[in-house]
Amino acid sequence: MYKIIITLLFTTLLLQAQNPYPFSALGDVIYNNAPKIAALKKVDKFADLDAKIDRYMQNVKKTKELGYKLERGQITDKQAYLNRLRSLAKEYDEYRFLVDKSFKKALQNEDVALVSTLINSGLLDTKRYKKEILDFYFEHIGEMKSDGVIDAYLKEDAKLRKKKEAQRKRYLSKKEREQKRIERIRKRDKLEQEKLEKKLQDELIKKKKEIQEYQKRELSKTI
Repeated sequence: MYKIIITLLFTTLLLQAQNPYPFSALGDVIYNNAPKIAALKKVDKFADLDAKIDRYMQNVKKTKELGYKLERGQITDKQAYLNRLRSLAKEYDEYRFLVDKSFKKALQNEDVALVSTLINSGLLDTKRYKKEILDFYFEHIGEMKSDGVIDAYLKEDAKLRKKKEAQRKRYLSKKEREQKRIERIRKRDKLEQEKLEKKLQDELIKKKKEIQEYQKRELSKTI
């Protein structure tokens, strides 16, 4: 576990070191999170943003190249570079706001797939929504995988792991009860159907008998 943490820390530092140094506090946020913005193109909910995201990614790439030139002294206009970073930061915040808004809507609509995608997108403030995320997960435990963010929550909290197991058993019990209820309904419907068919058959026999009796009476009149 210790080695994994060290490796992740080293990777993060390496990624940050690969970014331009000027205004790195702002630049690192934009450059390190750009792949997360690009990943939104794979989400059906944001399909209409493909062209906009492509433009954003191109601007990130060009701005990063300018940052390297500024770092190497090939250009000297720091303000122009900073302005580009600020513009990208504003657009980055817009994407995060959109993810936040979509997450709330997905919770209301009980869209399990979208909720799962958004909480693992890296663009949602999961600490802020920890309670909502866990509540939703436990309500849909039979439909939702406990990976990514949720898995991390469960691993850090023994009580949550116990709750997960209890909820899973409850879900299975509920599912079994629902299955038995469906079976009872089907059995009742079958009995009702059989009763109706017997009633119709009896009425048909009775009607047939009445017709035969009527024909006999009419025939006797002609003799």
